[in-house]
Amino acid sequence: MSSTVELTKENFDQTVTDNGFVLIDFWASWCGPCRQFAPVYEKAAEANPDLVFGKVDTEAQPELAAAFNIRSIPTLMIVRDQVAVFAQPGALPEAALEDVIGQARKLDMDEVRRQVAEQQAAAERQGGAQDQ
Repeated sequence: MSSTVELTKENFDQTVTDNGFVLIDFWASWCGPCRQFAPVYEKAAEANPDLVFGKVDTEAQPELAAAFNIRSIPTLMIVRDQVAVFAQPGALPEAALEDVIGQARKLDMDEVRRQVAEQQAAAERQGGAQDQ
C-alpha cells in the first residue's frame, strides 16, 4: 500500500483541514523529474508516518494546480495548520527533502500566523492597488 494520498478537488480541503501537517507533491505522469522525485517522496512518507504526504496529478486536477499557481512541476508544498509554509518547484534530493521537513516541523506556527496577519493587513492598507 502506498503511504501517499492522491489529492483531488473533492478531498483536498478536508485533508488539509483534518491534518495539521500536509506535504503536497504537484506532479504529472509525463514529467521526468516528477518520476525521479516520486521514490524519494515515497521514502520520506514511509519515514514520517505521522505526516500526511499528498500527491496532486496536475493533469487530472488542473483546478488545484491553478488555485495554487503551480507554474512548474514537480512543486513541493507544505501546509501546516492550513497555512502554506513552503513551496518550491524542482525535485529535491532525499537529504534536502528531510531538511525541509525538519525545518517545517520546528516552525512556531503562532509566529507564522502573526506574520501572515501582518502581511494581509499591509496588503489591505495598500487599498487593493494590485487588483487594478
